[in-house]
Amino acid sequence: MGAPKIIVAIDGYSSCGKSTLAKELAAKLGYNYIDSGAMYRAITLYFLHNSVNLKDHAEILDALANIHLGFTFNENTQRSEICLNDENVEHQVRDMIVAEKVSEVAAIKEVRAFAVGQQKRMGRKKGIVMDGRDIGTVVFPDAELKIFMTAEPDIRVKRRFEELYATNPNITLDEVKHNLELRDYIDSNREESPLRKADDAILLDNSSMSREEQLEQVLGWVKERVSNEVA
Repeated sequence: MGAPKIIVAIDGYSSCGKSTLAKELAAKLGYNYIDSGAMYRAITLYFLHNSVNLKDHAEILDALANIHLGFTFNENTQRSEICLNDENVEHQVRDMIVAEKVSEVAAIKEVRAFAVGQQKRMGRKKGIVMDGRDIGTVVFPDAELKIFMTAEPDIRVKRRFEELYATNPNITLDEVKHNLELRDYIDSNREESPLRKADDAILLDNSSMSREEQLEQVLGWVKERVSNEVA
């Protein structure tokens, strides 16, 4: 019998490298990676394409009834990518127009209930790594390992700028900074499942850490938690 599998919940601010860490950790452990942020981005994309009124609850519920989310494994990138109604929209959901709207959409009660329900189902068999804003507090409050990621604001802006610049060379640092500040405010102050560190989460400030150092640190925490499950 192999080692027991656990749930790793990673929360934190935008552009702290949550998804990067989660993907690398899942690959190293042989776990499934679930990008909760991509799920909210895909919902936002659907709302934008269909001009859904974010103040009309009936319209929101009708839209959600027509949304099917899933993940497909890309053999070229060796990563799971988000699908919206059976269409791979991994690149579309990374556009700035989606980034500017996703926190507002994710703050809607009906949207969160829809996404959280799907996320909970995905975690029933454990052996998953999921990142987001409320994974350790709402989606998996009983996760064996909870991590809350942060980094210095200037470092986060620089990371996000470099990510976006590859596909949008007209983007400016000021635009990225404004977007991150706005998302931080909305994520932390929304009524439904605000961004906060779970009481039993480990704080990971990766401002001065390399990706390799970060991964090794977290692998050590996973090993510790798995050992506790065996004991």
